[in-house]
This record gives sequence, C-alpha cells and structure tokens, in this order.
Amino acid sequence: MADLAQLPGMIAQNPFLALVLLTVMGTIFVNGATDAANAIAEPIGTRAIDVDSAIIMSVITNFLGLVVMTFFSTAVADTMSNMVDFGGDNHAALIALAAAMVSIVTWSSLAWVFGIPTSESHALIAGLTGAAIAVHGGLSGVNGAEWVKVVYGLVLSTVLGFVAGWVIAKVIPYLCRNADRRQANDFFAKMQVWAAAGASAMHGAQDGQKFMSTAMLAIALSQGMNVSNLEFPLWLEVLCAAVMAIGTGIGGKPIIKKVGIDMVQLEQYQGFAAALSATGALLIATLTGLPVSTTHTSSSSMMGAGAAKDVHSVDWEVAKEIVATWVFTFPGCGLIGFALAKIFLMLF
Repeated sequence: MADLAQLPGMIAQNPFLALVLLTVMGTIFVNGATDAANAIAEPIGTRAIDVDSAIIMSVITNFLGLVVMTFFSTAVADTMSNMVDFGGDNHAALIALAAAMVSIVTWSSLAWVFGIPTSESHALIAGLTGAAIAVHGGLSGVNGAEWVKVVYGLVLSTVLGFVAGWVIAKVIPYLCRNADRRQANDFFAKMQVWAAAGASAMHGAQDGQKFMSTAMLAIALSQGMNVSNLEFPLWLEVLCAAVMAIGTGIGGKPIIKKVGIDMVQLEQYQGFAAALSATGALLIATLTGLPVSTTHTSSSSMMGAGAAKDVHSVDWEVAKEIVATWVFTFPGCGLIGFALAKIFLMLF
C-alpha cells in the first residue's frame, strides 16, 4: 500500500506519475462540477431545496459515498483496474496510462469546442482501452470479460433508470389517491431530498471509484507493484472525494439548472420517483462492478418519472444527447488514446 509520505519521492523518480495524478484530479474536478450536480438536480427543480443547500448536501454525501462504499466494496474500482492490461513493462505501461489520461482532457476539450456531448466516465474507459491497444498492437490488452460490463452498464444506466422512474411515478399517485394533496406534497418534498442525497452518495461511490482506481494503478505501475489486486489507501479516497466535492461546489449550478429545471418539469412525487430510481440503479451497478454514467442514470430516471404523467413534459433532445455521447465518445476518445500512446511511447 502506498503511503502518502512516500508520494513526493515516487513522483521525483518518475515524472509521468505526476502527469497521471494531475490529469486524474482535474478530471475528477470536472466530474464533480458536471455529473455530481445531476444527482441533486431533482429536488432543486421541484423547489424542495434551494441550490446552495443542495450543493452543501452533495459535497458531504459524495465524500461519504466514496469513502464508505470503498470500505464495503471496491467492485467498480476492481473492474476498472482489470479492464485493460498495459503489459509487463511498468515504465511503458505508465507512459501509456499518462497518454490515456491526456486523451481524456484532449477529447473533452474538442467535444466542448464542437458541442459534442460527452461523459468523463465513458471517456476514461475509451482512453484506457485505446492506450492498451496501442501498447499491445491489438486487442490482447483488453479484458473482454470485464469490458462487457461497460455494455451492461449502458443498458442499466438508461433502461433501468427510465423504467424504474416511470413505474414508481405511476404507483405513487395510485397509492396516495385518497391523501390530502398538500400534505402529500410536503411529504414527498422531504423524501425527495433524502432520495437525492442517496443518489449523490452513489455518484461518489460509482464515479469516485473509477478515477481512484486509475490513480492507484499509476502509483502501482510506478513502483512495480502487483496491479491485479490493488488496495486503496484512505488518503487517496479522501483526496479523490475532496476534489470531486470542490468541483461540485464551484461549478455545479449551471448543470443543475439545465437538468433540474430545463430538461423536465416534475412534481414533488415525480422528483422523489426519479431520485429513488437513480439511487437504486446506481447502487446495483456499484455493488456488481458495472461502471455506469451517473449522468445518464439520473437523466433517464427523470425522463421516466416525467413521462409517467405526460410524455410531452420531457425534453427528448436529452435522450438524443445520451445516444450521441455513446456514438462519439468511445471511438473518438479511444482513437485519441491510441494515437497519443503511440506518440508517447516513441518519444519517452
């Protein structure tokens, strides 16, 4: 296990470790400003909680989600660590990993310039895969049994989120048909905040473990450690969770407005249905080691809850953006990761 006190010495021995860690932290920061904000968008959109209070809640729950979930299960982190193999040369492997992380930054910048929707989670998977293919000169560096979990995750993040949101939003009005409307709204407003806190915690657990595993993989490669069964030190968990929390606190408001207010207009019970279904889907994915997009899971849950009452209340352009993310991000970032890995390996 890597000791924090040893980190400066590790970086001095291998500067590429610093490059990987810096890009990982930068990506986590952006993830906190974008994906983390989605988890708390529902109660803000229904006015169950104000923006500032929701962001404070998100900062706390994201932090606890990563640290607590990692104590019980590292399934997502293990999937990410074993998804690709960079070969037996640890120095070359670390260079390729650095190229993969730079490819994520490059792809995200290009996607922003050209207006292409993207996901940091999918970009991470694509960049790592492209770099591993470059190292091996073929698909032998890709673990198919682990990579197929990405496909399962794509289905889970959209279908289960949408269906669960739709079903729960259909069942609640039936169960509460004789209840006082004002009292019911007050109840679901409170429950929605708690459900959103759960979704936020699961975002920390899911996305936090993805990037934490990449950081730990870099440390292991720089020290010649066994990468098949990585252990994650508490200081790394805290660092990743803290950077994600800072990202949410600084840059979360614009995303909250787009997803929670502009995408779909929800009532209190619908917001609760969306947050609860997203929490459940993310929990299942995290415990089974499926790396999913928390943004897509939350968005799909909100669309399902909104469509349960009126399909016209949903901005279906968001669904098109989700599909476009899949179509562009995997091949786009994968090719950049492949090309940069080839260049980095020739230069260094």
